[in-house]
Amino acid sequence: MLTEYDRERYDRQIMIPEIGEAGQARLQKAVVFIAGAGGLGSPVALYLAAAGVGTLRIVDNDTVTLSNLNRQILHGDRDVGRDKAASAEATLARLNPEVQLQCSAETITAANVVDLVRGSDLIVDALDNIETRLMLNQAALNLQIPMIHGAVDGFDGRVMVVLPGKTACLGCLVRGKPQAGKFPVLGATPAVIGAIQATETVKAITGAGRLLAGRLLRYDGLALEFSEFKINRHPQCPDCGRE
Repeated sequence: MLTEYDRERYDRQIMIPEIGEAGQARLQKAVVFIAGAGGLGSPVALYLAAAGVGTLRIVDNDTVTLSNLNRQILHGDRDVGRDKAASAEATLARLNPEVQLQCSAETITAANVVDLVRGSDLIVDALDNIETRLMLNQAALNLQIPMIHGAVDGFDGRVMVVLPGKTACLGCLVRGKPQAGKFPVLGATPAVIGAIQATETVKAITGAGRLLAGRLLRYDGLALEFSEFKINRHPQCPDCGRE
């Protein structure tokens, strides 16, 4: 049941017909796992906390560096050297003390990924390396938990929703070995992509609208264009392939 505090705090989104009080109640009961508290994880976590998602589980094993601060808006200069998980928890607690925060500095590995995401209603991939992304993808498939994938590079970004057993997964999308290492990012690019990931998360929880399921949305910030591609399940996908 929503309290008067809830009705006032979330008044503007309760006014949205596709959400209403029932949708807000679903948000407050939801558990969302966010992998990463960096460029993408920052706007995702901020907007989901502001929206009143009941529990946010955030895992990031990194520490804040000065070079993070052009894009990782959960953190500031005073957080340099601090665990990103601890910094994220402090920022989000100030934003919305009603949200339950479970922030961990653990490293996501093949051995622990299933235990980390178990019990979540939805997974948000806000990572920056493909190996860990694919571990998360496999855990989502194994536990039948929807996953919102996002990625950025320079002015560009992409978003896709994985519905296990129904749509293409991240393994269907990845071909070959992507280049590893440092890559450029305009700070506003993960803001755009993270906001879309947060929107898809709210939609998935409340049942509002049409998800980016089986569709890849590409953002070109230089041209200010969005394009969309249909992504089919790959029969020989190492993660979800049917053969």
